[in-house]
Amino acid sequence: MPVIEIHTIIHAPIERCFLLSLSVYLHKDSVSQTKEEAIAGATTGLMQLHDTVTWQANHFGFRLNMTSKIAAYNPPTYFVSEMIKGPFKKLYHQHLFKEQNGHTLMTDLFELEAPLGVLGRLAEKWFLVKYMERFLLMRNRHIKNTAEGTDWLKYL
Repeated sequence: MPVIEIHTIIHAPIERCFLLSLSVYLHKDSVSQTKEEAIAGATTGLMQLHDTVTWQANHFGFRLNMTSKIAAYNPPTYFVSEMIKGPFKKLYHQHLFKEQNGHTLMTDLFELEAPLGVLGRLAEKWFLVKYMERFLLMRNRHIKNTAEGTDWLKYL
């Protein structure tokens, strides 16, 4: 099962980075090209422990729905979002935050497993891991730019 690991240095307080990562609005804005919408569950504001959200978005030419849950939550250093219903066999995303020399180190550990056995493993190898890595990098860039500027005020 592939694990994507991404480290992002953000010149902003750890609490701000943590909360921005839980913002439904920021997530939607960060991935606007997929036309992602929160259609059920926590559709506004900041997510908290045990909250669920169903996202609807365009990926690979399809309109897909995925419901995820905040399964673990330890502010401001850690939370887990995991898929409870959707297109993957498994999707488990750990969000870690560490204060370091006046900045925040945000780490994503993103485990995914495609359905369909051998075909799914081939999809992971050929395109799915790279696609999801680009998706996470795009989201993290938005979190970083928002946290380091003044736009964070519209989300928190």
